[in-house]
Amino acid sequence: MNKSITSLLAATMIVAAPTVYAADAYPTKPLTVIVPFAAGGPTDTVARLVAQAMTADLKQQVTVENVGGAGGTLGAGRVARAAPDGYTLLLHHIGQATAPSLYRKLPYKADEDFASIGLITDVPMTIVARKDFPAKDVTELLAYLKANKDKVTYANAGVGSASHLCGMLFMSALDTQLTTVPYKGTGPAMNDLLGGQVDIMCDQTTNTTSQIKSGAIKAYAVTTKTPVPSLPNLPTLDKSGLPGFEVAVWHAMYAPKGTPKPIIDRLAKSLQLALTDANVKQRFADLGTEPVAAERATPDALDKFVRADIAKWSPVIKKAGVYAD
Repeated sequence: MNKSITSLLAATMIVAAPTVYAADAYPTKPLTVIVPFAAGGPTDTVARLVAQAMTADLKQQVTVENVGGAGGTLGAGRVARAAPDGYTLLLHHIGQATAPSLYRKLPYKADEDFASIGLITDVPMTIVARKDFPAKDVTELLAYLKANKDKVTYANAGVGSASHLCGMLFMSALDTQLTTVPYKGTGPAMNDLLGGQVDIMCDQTTNTTSQIKSGAIKAYAVTTKTPVPSLPNLPTLDKSGLPGFEVAVWHAMYAPKGTPKPIIDRLAKSLQLALTDANVKQRFADLGTEPVAAERATPDALDKFVRADIAKWSPVIKKAGVYAD
């Protein structure tokens, strides 16, 4: 063999070897999962449960860092720009699919700038109100909102948040526009609902179940077409005056685009294992949700799901005429 060719092959092997070794040895240091919302919210809760279980499997600390702001786009953008080495990950919700339609100047492409790891859970939502709200049940609530739309305040966690999206669909289904009060996160919005400063809210069971069970807020209905086992007394909106109404908030994990496939596969395996963890399953059940089926917690399944959801939400958001800079 020609000496120059031999030398070139040897040099190529030397350069390539560290990459292969790094993928095989991964992870060799702690990982950070970016949650693009404030601490204490439902996405944060999901992330911390999953991170704890993945820490045990990966034998490296998986730390959650909250990078809130701009409806989740600041945190997501940070991950999109991160080194594709598997040490900076994103755990985002349905906002990953709605941001392309909501934001005119999105600093990343949701379906191109991330490497999918897998879906985690589908979380039902609840229609809740301050504990002294006058409507006794969901039928009275719908009638009251239509009759008093100028007096009722609707809280959400900011443009692009799950509570914002749910509220947008809820008001559209009611054909009634309420006074919207946006907050910088679910935690502050819930605090004001608990304090009676705002009237109603639509939020994930992961954030409302404990408050409902304690009687701190009043619950009227769930947004899924089937009842939620942890809240068996709550009817569905679909069967309570808003036929066809359905919205759930999915959560998923991503890495930056370009992350080597062996690392993505290792992370996907760890995520799948985390979703079978007894503590994760029990805590999810306590919060009114459950892990997705194993076949959905894969990179390919998430790729297809995100693209389909972007297509689903785009016409809904454009029709509502809601945009953010």
